[in-house]
Amino acid sequence: MLVSLLVVGWLVWGRSGAPPALTGSTAAGGTTPAPAPATAARPVPPPRTTPLLPAAAPLGSALVPPPATSRPAAGPTSRPPASGAGCPLFPADSVWHARVDRLPVLAASARYVASIGASSHLHPDFGSGQIDGQPFGIPVTEVGAGQTAVRVRFDYADESDPGPYPLPATARIEGGPASDGDRHVILHDAANCRLYELFAARRGSDGSWTAQSGATWNLRSNALRPAGWTSADAAGLSIMAGLVRYEEVAAGRIDHAIRITVPRSQDRYLWPARHAAGSGGADLPPMGLRLRLKASVNVAGLPAQARVIATAMKTYGVIVADNGSPWYITGSEDTRWNNDALDALKALAGSQFEAVDTAGLMANPNSAATR
Repeated sequence: MLVSLLVVGWLVWGRSGAPPALTGSTAAGGTTPAPAPATAARPVPPPRTTPLLPAAAPLGSALVPPPATSRPAAGPTSRPPASGAGCPLFPADSVWHARVDRLPVLAASARYVASIGASSHLHPDFGSGQIDGQPFGIPVTEVGAGQTAVRVRFDYADESDPGPYPLPATARIEGGPASDGDRHVILHDAANCRLYELFAARRGSDGSWTAQSGATWNLRSNALRPAGWTSADAAGLSIMAGLVRYEEVAAGRIDHAIRITVPRSQDRYLWPARHAAGSGGADLPPMGLRLRLKASVNVAGLPAQARVIATAMKTYGVIVADNGSPWYITGSEDTRWNNDALDALKALAGSQFEAVDTAGLMANPNSAATR
């Protein structure tokens, strides 16, 4: 892609008491706070400052409580599995797999979209090749049942799962070993149907691992993290669950919500998120907010890869998971992506999205299972 990403310095949030979560929506389109325990805020990166490439005219007819260097050589494969098979990426009734194409629009939708950037354009933050000598996208390392598990030293141990984590020496790091970005590591153990995710992971010269935060997931369970806890993502959610993966796009269908970032967010979060990452007021989107591409947007003329992704954004939507650049969706690092096809998604404008009310999906605020 003809984009040059500039990673700026980290903005570290103080470890202060976190605000309450939002468990539902009022008739006015606001959110109803619930009491919550105090918890530490996770460091979050500032928005990327590199502007997007010029985009074509927009497509379509209308606009719960927080208290490229070479790819690494051989080792565990970084290609993520297709969903389904023997080990799902969370149960079929998970909110990740819930359709949102018929949900009501939040009355606050226009304010949320305006704060993210109504005139900004969608940006696929993944593809094939490299950007400024770094791999492009978030890699997933497949690990076998016999992989030795190791302890990880966490900066935010009080909100991290202690593990141990099945980390091979060749585990892929987002952006490559020298990256100064988010440095996510995702480990998928299909044999045991487990997922392990790390934020700001580093391997020392002695073979030991450190990270700012980490989370482990039973992929057959709808259990959420404790209220107020972060994960390897700011919202306290799984990263892999929201990745656009090549295999599912090649198969012609994505059956889950897609991870997206916003420049600024509320100081509260919305189910199924478990953690807030902002300090803004009610006009800003909360972590966990679900948005969808409007039904009126005509995606028929998009290239195949882009069309599958756009269709998923209509049906399953996107979910606010971190602070970053506006309308950046996240996908797997994979040499098989067609960057020209993905670039077609940049024609979609923020004004073509709307926030939806997911309160009716929630069966239990401490579970990702839907009604």
